[in-house]
Amino acid sequence: MFKALVLEQADKVTTASIQQLDVSQLPEGDVLIDVDYSSLNYKDGLAITGKGRIVRDFPMVPGVDLTGTVAESSDTRYTVGQKVVLTGWGVGEGHWGGMAQKARLNADWLVPLPEALSGDQAMKIGTAGLTAMLCVQALQDAGITPEKGEILVTGASGGVGSVAVTLLGVLGYQVAAVTGRASENGEWLKSLGASRIAERSEFDEPARPLEKQLWAGAIDTVGSKMLAKVLAQTHYDGAVAACGLAGGFDLPTTVMPFILRGVKLLGVDSVNAPYERRQKAWKRIAELLPASYYDQGCREISLEEVAEAAEAITLGQITGRVVIKL
Repeated sequence: MFKALVLEQADKVTTASIQQLDVSQLPEGDVLIDVDYSSLNYKDGLAITGKGRIVRDFPMVPGVDLTGTVAESSDTRYTVGQKVVLTGWGVGEGHWGGMAQKARLNADWLVPLPEALSGDQAMKIGTAGLTAMLCVQALQDAGITPEKGEILVTGASGGVGSVAVTLLGVLGYQVAAVTGRASENGEWLKSLGASRIAERSEFDEPARPLEKQLWAGAIDTVGSKMLAKVLAQTHYDGAVAACGLAGGFDLPTTVMPFILRGVKLLGVDSVNAPYERRQKAWKRIAELLPASYYDQGCREISLEEVAEAAEAITLGQITGRVVIKL
């Protein structure tokens, strides 16, 4: 038997309770995991409180990511006792997720956890950290080296943006970090590795088809009008790794940055990234991300504290990462 936070729904009302379950109740999968850590993010908060249409089927164990130890495996890539990490893939939405002491999952969703990285560290950066590393790798694969010029990071104070700023700084890039709260976040972003801070308001004017070439490359976590502006300002033969849709799905640009300047738009989705690319990304995170980053604004809670924390996170009363120790 093991403990799990289980979501159930009756008459469109979602309830959350900690239950004792048997392994036989777990959904099908190739790998059985003894879960060490999960995390609580805003999406989890909406699912647990029933404030958002996140869960596709009930009952459901929430938790969009997890780390743990392989207990059983029918896939040769994983052996009993091996540490693994999972982010994304719809767990906690359509397949039972990380807020349980055991999980059974599809082997393709997992990657080995690097020896240099602990389970709680992996959850302290979670999907955001993986996405940031995939963006950095995309720029490097496109030939954007530190010698090419300054790199712009939009949404720099967010989860993906702040890790991206840190990784780029470690790799020797000059980084311009965009934030809507420069007075509050400026010094912090500089301590992470930003060379300078750019105000969000500088990008409010609609983008012209082409503007002054400012950036050798960029990591955009916002999308829409912001992404259009960044593309118009990117150097000839530059590249933009785009991973966010916070600004919307539309892209009000023209073909001119792509045809007249050869700008490359690199889409990054941590869920659909191939296994080998995700594995490489986690290895590089373990090698590059300073240990000091993991302790910034992180809070560790127990499974019994999740329901209360979920309510608080949906009300904006919690900032930073929340890690659940199972």
